[in-house]
Formats: sequence, structure tokens, C-alpha cells
Amino acid sequence: MTTSQSSTHPGHLSSGACPVAHGSPIDTDGPRIPLYAEGFAADPHGIYREMRRRHGSLVPIELSPGVPATLVIGYQEAVRILNDPEHFPADPRIWQKNIPEDSPIRPMMEWYPNALRNSGAAHARYRGAYVASIDAIDLHEVHSMVERIAIPLINTFCQAGSADLVTQYAFPLVFEVLNRIVGCSTELGQRVATGMAMLFDTVEAAKGMQMLSEALMELIHQRRAEPGDDVTSRLAHHPARLNDEEMLSNLISLYGAGIEPQQNLITNTLLLMLTDDRFGGDMLGGALSTRDALDEVLFNDPPMANFCITYPRQPILIDNVWLPAHQPVLISLAGCNNDPAIRGGDRTGNRSHLAWAVGPHACPAKSVASVVVQEAIDQLLDALPEMQLAVPADEVVWRPGPFHRALAALPVVFPKSPPLNMV
Repeated sequence: MTTSQSSTHPGHLSSGACPVAHGSPIDTDGPRIPLYAEGFAADPHGIYREMRRRHGSLVPIELSPGVPATLVIGYQEAVRILNDPEHFPADPRIWQKNIPEDSPIRPMMEWYPNALRNSGAAHARYRGAYVASIDAIDLHEVHSMVERIAIPLINTFCQAGSADLVTQYAFPLVFEVLNRIVGCSTELGQRVATGMAMLFDTVEAAKGMQMLSEALMELIHQRRAEPGDDVTSRLAHHPARLNDEEMLSNLISLYGAGIEPQQNLITNTLLLMLTDDRFGGDMLGGALSTRDALDEVLFNDPPMANFCITYPRQPILIDNVWLPAHQPVLISLAGCNNDPAIRGGDRTGNRSHLAWAVGPHACPAKSVASVVVQEAIDQLLDALPEMQLAVPADEVVWRPGPFHRALAALPVVFPKSPPLNMV
């Protein structure tokens, strides 16, 4: 997801076309804030505050060099847009005609025949199959599944006294949970993992996409012939009658939505719990719960900070700003959650954040993700309650990129511990 680097600090401005305030739907040149720079990743909340001071609720941004967009950081404006698919459809096909094939931002945004990138009847068809397949997941089984996966992972590092919780725990855990939910065998799952890694590495992205697609296509054919109790089988036999290409696109979307956001939510929440005395600092004696920590992270540092991309059908006036037709409009879930117009007081237990989005494209797997993430955190903290951050909190590194709020690593130390017994 990370785009090419820029020496421009996100607090400084770069040139590019931008939405026009007060009076004309015609796009003109003007300053834009680059969301792909390392400075933005290091201090997004400082940048959001500066954005709000200078631009109000709608901010001219660059997603990668030469790719203009608008970032919505006003809560009420975001709710209006997310609930108005007629004026703000999610279909990027007109936009992408002018985006080079090798643009680093294109793979994350281009059209596929899935629920995420369509509107109207096509979206309703894809989402109906998608939601039905996810709603049938047994949450009690997911709870047990996470425990069965977490304990062997913890056993790989508990005797070392240190670990990187991104690569050694959060990523492999959410990936294996997803494989089992989807119905992927170990062998196919390994091929999917290799393909996904190559895709995100971008060095051999085309080869990675081919490997990923071939593995998932094998899975699709298996589940058409021999259905089981898994998401792929339910998609394959849903009354929407998705063809193989549609099945593949929706499964790839599920992997994309299931890995990065859950991994980031686990690690961002652990970072909060390891560094905030309200949660015990070293995990002992904290007054607040994992659920409270998750709610706070979903407000302040949601795992997908800027997403929910739409493309206005025609120029449209929002909060006295004209948004150009067919140019991306992103919702800053983090920025909107911290809009002073709606923020105030103690928000413990408050779940009015937009981290799961709202409207027709709201996350359909909220319940499943919540179980996976909370159980993953609780399993780790039960096993290693004296865990501490291995570096000062201000030295943790965030991965640059316009969409995610993601730690590059989460190094921790703890007293060496014998392996746990499997239940």
C-alpha cells in the first residue's frame, strides 16, 4: 500500500488540482497535502488539525504524486456522503481511465467486480452474497479458533523474552483465521500468503497477483464441487450465482479487508495498552478493559485511517466547496472521529465512531473482526501479562501510506516463559 516517498513534509503544500471553494464546479490548480509522505505517518493528528484550520471539513490532498483527491475530515459531511451512494458512487471506472497502469495507487483503487467497487444493482448483488456468507460464520467457533491459533504462535517466542508482535503474532494470526474462515487448506493458504506478500511488496506484483489468483481459483473450483461450512462455499452456492471472476474478486477483497485492518487494530490497541497507565502500562492493574482500549483506538487510530472512496457523478457542493466529478473523495475515519464538532468529554464505552463506516458500504464483518481482535489481544496478555514495549513509545515507526494507520513493528520484551499447554 505504501506509495513512493516524497521529501515534502505533509504540513507543507504541493501543487495540483484541488476542489474549488465558493462558487464554481470547475477544477483549478492549487495546493495539495500529500498523504503518502513519512511526515504524515509520523504525526497524522497534527496534520489533521492543520488541515482543519486551513481548509475546514474538505481538504485538497494527493494520494500519490499527480493523483489528486479530496479528504473529508468533517463528521457530519462524512455521514452525508456515506449515506448518499446516488451522488457518491464507489465505482472508479471513469476515474481510472486517466490513471497510468503503473501508478502505485491504482491496485488499491481500481475497479473489480466486487461489493467494494460497485454501486446500484451490481453492488446490491455482490453485497447480498458477501453479507450472507459472512453472517453464517459461527462466532463461538471463531472465538475457539483464535485460541487454537494464538497459543502455538505465542509458544514460538515466549521462551525468547522478546518479540515483534506485527510479524510474529498479529499478521500470522489474522491470516490463519481468515484462511480457515474462507475454507483454504494449508497448502493453498501458503500459496495465497506468498502471492499476497509479492503483491504488497510491489516488486513482483503481477506475479504475486497471478499466484494469488491461481490458488484462490483452485479453492473456488473445489468448493463449487464439494461445499463445506465456509465463506467460499456459501459464495459459490448463493442465489446471486457469482461467476468465477466475481468469486475471485470478492475473495481477494475479503483478504484485503480481513488482514490489514485486523492486524493494525490488534497492534494499535496493544501499543495503547502498553503505554497508557489507564490500561495498566505493563498490563498489571489497569482500570480499563481490552474492549475500552479497542473503542479508543477505533476513535483515535482506526486501522484504516482514510478510506471509503467514492467518485461524485457530477460536480457537487458540500460545505461551500465544489467537489469535481469523477475525482476520488476519501473519508478520513480518523479525522472525522476527532472532529471538534462532535468530540468532547470522556468517551469510554462510546461507539459512535466511523471506523466501521456507515451506509451501504459499512463493514459487514464487524462482529467477526471484533471477536478475532479482542480474543487475540486477551490470549497474548493472559499468557504474557508483564509484557512491556521494548523501545520508547516515541520511537515506534508507522508505515507511510495514504490509507492505513499501521505500525512497521511492535517490539516488546517480557520475562521468559515456558510454552503454554494447548487446551
